[in-house]
Amino acid sequence: MHLITVDDTISADRALRLIDRGSTLLWEGDFQNAKQLLTALRRRLPAARGGGFRDHRRHQALRARVLNSLLIATSDHTISLRRAPDVRQACLEAYGRPDGERLIPLRELLGVIGAHQLRHEGIHVEALNARIHPHYGVFAPTRSEYVDLVADHPLPTATVAFDIGTGTGVLAAVLAQRGVPKVVATDNSERAVACASDNVRRLGLDVEVVETDLFPPGRADLIVCNPPWIPARPISLLDHAVYDEDSRMLHGFLNGVREHLNPSGEVWVILSDLAEHLGLRSRSDLLTGFQYAGLRVVGRFSAVPRHRRARDEEVTSLWRLCP
Repeated sequence: MHLITVDDTISADRALRLIDRGSTLLWEGDFQNAKQLLTALRRRLPAARGGGFRDHRRHQALRARVLNSLLIATSDHTISLRRAPDVRQACLEAYGRPDGERLIPLRELLGVIGAHQLRHEGIHVEALNARIHPHYGVFAPTRSEYVDLVADHPLPTATVAFDIGTGTGVLAAVLAQRGVPKVVATDNSERAVACASDNVRRLGLDVEVVETDLFPPGRADLIVCNPPWIPARPISLLDHAVYDEDSRMLHGFLNGVREHLNPSGEVWVILSDLAEHLGLRSRSDLLTGFQYAGLRVVGRFSAVPRHRRARDEEVTSLWRLCP
């Protein structure tokens, strides 16, 4: 890495030229001016024009490389620049205990600060009539339709329910609040397990949260999974909640779920059809995956996403599956 120290005297055009030549910039000026430089760099990068999904992802990766080339130095989670905010708690939540000097892309650091604020404030979830507090690196339930599908759909008779890939724990919380006597939530991410545990504790719900790859020990009457919806390679930490390369998590779940399901139990898979609109997975592929796993569709209930990034034709569905 060719590291160059820069300060308030550098222009956005010169900074971009240095980055294009392979340099990484370490900021030593005013913190607020660094934010202005990052904004100026973002404005100078061309927007994606045409092309398919993969072209768009390549363009995103290129933008990320450029914007992540502006670094801020921290020492034990403290920034020594003029007009710098106190980021100690935000960095503690994102990176763990202070460990000396760390160089952080300003773009990432701003995300860490925003994640801390979101964790503190929480997100109101209407289905729970309560707030969920996402941790850094854990997908926030800003889309409400997938939660509403689980909250509104009639429950089968269930003494035990599993929520696989729980994230913030929001679906496990919905199941527990609806009266399922035993709910076990799993995730293979240490961050997600800590986040879900924190949320169910805040809500006063009796949910067991387990760090494991997919399934906990035992069997359940109802197994719920809201897997990543887009079968493509993740680029960033948060991408893992949205992107599932080659549908590995979905296929792993489907192919293993019968071993953990009671004979008369149900499987609920909540998926957006966005991948179908992007040409990354066909409806036939999805149905074949169900069939290959020895599962039959006994019902499908859908909702139209209401968030600002939803496509006009996008639909999110709860697929009811039985052996």
